[in-house]
Amino acid sequence: MWALASLIIGILGLCIFPFLARAYLVEVAMMYFMYIILAQSYRLIVTIHDWQLYHVVLYGVGAYTSGMLAKNLGVPVFAAIPLGGAMASLMGVAITLPLLRTKGWGFYIATYGLAELVRLTWLKFRNPFGGSTGIIEIPYPPVVAGIDFSARIPYYFFSLGVMLAIMFMLYRVEKSQIGDSFKAVSTDSLLAASTGINISRHRLLACAIGGFFAGIAGGLLVHRLGAVDPKLFNIITMLYLLIWVVVGGTNTFWGPVIGVVVMQTLFEISRPLIQIRPMFFGLSMVFVLIFMPGGIEGLISKAVARWGRLRGEPNAEAE
Repeated sequence: MWALASLIIGILGLCIFPFLARAYLVEVAMMYFMYIILAQSYRLIVTIHDWQLYHVVLYGVGAYTSGMLAKNLGVPVFAAIPLGGAMASLMGVAITLPLLRTKGWGFYIATYGLAELVRLTWLKFRNPFGGSTGIIEIPYPPVVAGIDFSARIPYYFFSLGVMLAIMFMLYRVEKSQIGDSFKAVSTDSLLAASTGINISRHRLLACAIGGFFAGIAGGLLVHRLGAVDPKLFNIITMLYLLIWVVVGGTNTFWGPVIGVVVMQTLFEISRPLIQIRPMFFGLSMVFVLIFMPGGIEGLISKAVARWGRLRGEPNAEAE
């Protein structure tokens, strides 16, 4: 019950936030929403134990597809964003399909190679991807029912609504039979296969679902910036995604949210120390892997469990 109450209070706080905060902080909050979608969609794939290095490129596929559809073909922004998600989903399946026979580090490195192939295509071909300069003058969201969604506060609520809807859908997937199958494959793939679970099909399904939501995040990004640049989706961004997920933890649904909030807040605070920031984030990841292998969520879970035991001790003594 307290978890539901905390969630409601948090959502109400997010609804009040843009009316009290400075414009810059509202823009930063919108980026948090996109990063949370990206991290949560990556965690879905991780639940089947497919750590990979192409997820940020799927984020870029969604951004490029949505931006190009809106700019070149006149597709409405609110239709272009899910179409970008669909293209990212197809790309995730296309990258994973030839690698189904690989696993572990082989799969991990191969996904990086294929992801770089896609990203270098954006860099090398000026038509239609804009080359190294990317694409500019991408349409902003239109006015709907008198609400200008290109303005800061309406787009904030649009991004917030999309993030909450996606988190709800991912939560339902995790609690469904499909989510149980993903966890079974992660725990023991041979045992899962012996029970009739098609391992390859479930790996592709996880990539398709995760890729779709990563593409949605990319669409949200591009129609806020009004431009798309291949440098936004390089290996550095992928490393930040790994840091969010590892530091936050993957054992529970809320781990990536914690990771994004904590690490991006530190990222914003450390902007004056830009030269040593990569070292700081690298050390943070090493520290978590050594001393908190379950991530920050594991530390919080232990603290909550300890608090529960302390509260239960008087009752035990009374009995």
